[in-house]
Amino acid sequence: MDTVLILTILIVAAALAFDFINGFHDTANAIATSVSTKALKPRHAIVLAAVMNFVGAMTFTGVAKTITKDIVDPFTLENGTTVILAALLAAIAWNLITWYYGIPSSSSHALIGSIAGAAIAAAGISALNYGGFIKIIQALIFSPILAFIIGFIVYSIFKVVFKNSNLSKTNRNFRFIQIATAALQSFTHGTNDAQKAMGIITMALIVNNYQTSDDIQTWVQFSCALAMGLGTSIGGWKIIKTVGGKIMKIRPVNGVAADLTGAAVIFGATAIHLPVSTTHVISSSILGVGSAHRLKGVKWGTAQRMLITWVITLPISASLAAIFYYILNLFF
Repeated sequence: MDTVLILTILIVAAALAFDFINGFHDTANAIATSVSTKALKPRHAIVLAAVMNFVGAMTFTGVAKTITKDIVDPFTLENGTTVILAALLAAIAWNLITWYYGIPSSSSHALIGSIAGAAIAAAGISALNYGGFIKIIQALIFSPILAFIIGFIVYSIFKVVFKNSNLSKTNRNFRFIQIATAALQSFTHGTNDAQKAMGIITMALIVNNYQTSDDIQTWVQFSCALAMGLGTSIGGWKIIKTVGGKIMKIRPVNGVAADLTGAAVIFGATAIHLPVSTTHVISSSILGVGSAHRLKGVKWGTAQRMLITWVITLPISASLAAIFYYILNLFF
C-alpha cells in the first residue's frame, strides 16, 4: 500500500473522528434548553438530536464546498496531505480539551483556525485564500451578534404577546413546542456542522488526486452524517450543564425563543453556504433571550468565560496545527 493512500485513509479516519467528537461536543447546543426545562428527558432529547443531525447532514453540501476551497486552494496547496492531517489533529485536540473542562468552545473555530495554521506553516501566509477566508471569519464573528439581537427581539415579542397569559399553562404549552424546536435546531445543526468534515475529506481527495472537482461524494456525505449522528448519541453532559443552566435559568418560553433564533441563524448561514459556529450562535441566542427577559438574570461571569474561549480558539488551534505540521513533516 503506497504512502499517499495510507495518508488519505488516515485523514478520512481523523475527519470522521472529528465529526464524531463534534457530535458529542455540540449535542448540548441543540438540546440543552429542552433538557433544562424538562420538555424532554435527556435520553429522548439525545436520540432526537442524533436522528435530526443525521437528516440535516444528508440534506445539504454547500458549506462543505466552502470548507473545501475557500480557506486554501486544495489544487495548489503545498504538502496538502500533511497540512490537512495536522489541522484535524489540532482541532480534535482542542475539542477534547474544552469538552473535558465543560467549556462550550467552537468546533468550527478550531477546525478553520487549524487549517489556516497548518497551511501557513507549510507555505506562509500567502497560502490562504484571502477572500474566502475573510468571508468565513466574518460569518463566524457576525453570526453570534445577529443571534443575540434576534434572540432579544423574539423574546421581547413573546413578552408582549403572552403578557396576559396564565404562566403555568403557557409554560406547559411551550414545553410541547420545545420538542419541535429542539428537533428543528438539531436539524439545522446537521446542515452546517457535519459538512465541515465533508469539506476536509473532499479537500484530501483533491490534494491526493482521487478527484478533480469540489463535488461531495455520496459516501463522504453519508459517513460524515453517520459519524455526527453517532457522536451526538453519546452526549456531552458537561457542556449541557453549562449551556442549559449556567448562562441563565431557562423556562420553556425562553427555550423556544432561543431555539427558534438559533435555528434561523444557522439555517440562514447554511442557505448561503457559510460555516458558522453552532456553539456561538445558540449560546448567543440564549444570552439575547436572557437579556430581554431580565438583564440581571444572566450569569455574565459564565458568558465572559465563554467569550474568552471563543476569542482564543482560533489562535490556539492555529498554533497547535503548526506544531503538528512540523512534527508530521519529520515523518512524511
